[in-house]
Amino acid sequence: MKNEEQARSLFGICLTDRPRWKQFLICSSGFFFGYIVNGICEEYVYNRLQFSYGWYFTFVQSFVYVLLIYLQGFTPKQMVNPWKTYVKLSAVLMGSHGLTKGSLAFLNYPAQIMFKSTKVLPVMVMGAFIPGLRRKYPAHEYASALLLVVGLILFTLADAQTSPNFSMVGVVMISGALIMDAFLGNFQEAIFTLSPETTQMEMLFCSSVVGLPFLIPPMVLTGELFKAWNSCSQHPYVYLVLVFEAMATFVGQVSVLSLIALFGAATTAMVTTARKAVTLLLSYLIFTKPLTDQHGTGLLLIAMGITVKLLPDKNPYKRSSTSSAKKAKIEKPSANDEEERVFQLGTEDVEDEEKRRLV
Repeated sequence: MKNEEQARSLFGICLTDRPRWKQFLICSSGFFFGYIVNGICEEYVYNRLQFSYGWYFTFVQSFVYVLLIYLQGFTPKQMVNPWKTYVKLSAVLMGSHGLTKGSLAFLNYPAQIMFKSTKVLPVMVMGAFIPGLRRKYPAHEYASALLLVVGLILFTLADAQTSPNFSMVGVVMISGALIMDAFLGNFQEAIFTLSPETTQMEMLFCSSVVGLPFLIPPMVLTGELFKAWNSCSQHPYVYLVLVFEAMATFVGQVSVLSLIALFGAATTAMVTTARKAVTLLLSYLIFTKPLTDQHGTGLLLIAMGITVKLLPDKNPYKRSSTSSAKKAKIEKPSANDEEERVFQLGTEDVEDEEKRRLV
C-alpha cells in the first residue's frame, strides 16, 4: 500500500516534516520569486526590445528546464507514471497556451484580464468531476474565491484606458483556455494523489520533453520560428535574458507543483491569482503611481477573500480518491495481534489435548 504522506522537498528543503503554514510559506515564496523575476524579464524582452515571440521563447524555456532537471539528478529511469499520462498533460497545456495567445486577436487587454482573473472558479468546479479527486469545497471557499476574483478585476482595470471589448470568437477561445487550465491543475493534483511517488521534477521534466514537439507546428505555421531565429541572431544577448528568465521561472514552476501536491489545485490557483495583485501593487509602490478609490476597493476585496480563505473549516472537503478505497480495506494485523492470535490458538490446542486424555 502506498503512503499518502509522501516525502516532499523543494530544492533540498524538506517540506514534509514542517508545519503546514511553513510548507505554504516556502512554496509560495519560491513561486513569487520566480514569477516576479519572470515578469521583469518579460517586460524587458516584450516591451523594451519589442520581441513578441511567445512560442519560440517557450521552446527555449523548455530546453532550459530539461537541462536544469538533469543537473538536479533526475533521469527517465526514475519515472513513476507512463509517458501517455504526460502526453495528455502536455496536449492540454499547449492547447491552453495556444487559445490564450489566439484570443488576443479578438479581445482587448481589459477583457482578457477579466477572464484570466476568474481562473480559480473553474478550477474549483472542475475538481468535482476529475476521477480520483471528486473535490467538494465548503461554501466559504467559494465566497473567498469570488471576493478574490472581483477584487483583482477591480484593481487591474482601475487604470485601464479602454473598456473591455468582447468578441464572441475571443470569448469562446479564452473560455476554452480557462477550461483547459482548470483541467490541467486538477489533473496534476490527481497524478500526485493517485501516484504519491511522483516527484515535482518528474512532472516538469516529462511535461517539457513531451511538450516540445507540440510547439513546433504553431511556430512553423505562423512563421514565428524563422522570425524569432533571425531577430535573436542579430541580438544574441536576448538568449542570456531568456535563460535567466527560464531559471527563475523554473523555481516558480517547481514551487507551483509543490503547492499542488501539498495543498491542491484550487489553493494553488488562488495563490497564482493573488500574485497578479501583489505584482501590480509593487509596481504602483515602486514607480509611485497614484492609487484611486477603485484600487482601494479592489485591495479590500482581495484582503477579505484571503481572510475568508484562512477561516478554519469544521468539515473539510471530501476526496473520493484512493484514500476512501483504502479505508474500506481490511487493515493488516500488527505483529502483536498476530502473536496473540497464535498464542490463543496454541492454548486451545492444549485444552483439547487435556480433554482427550481425561476421556
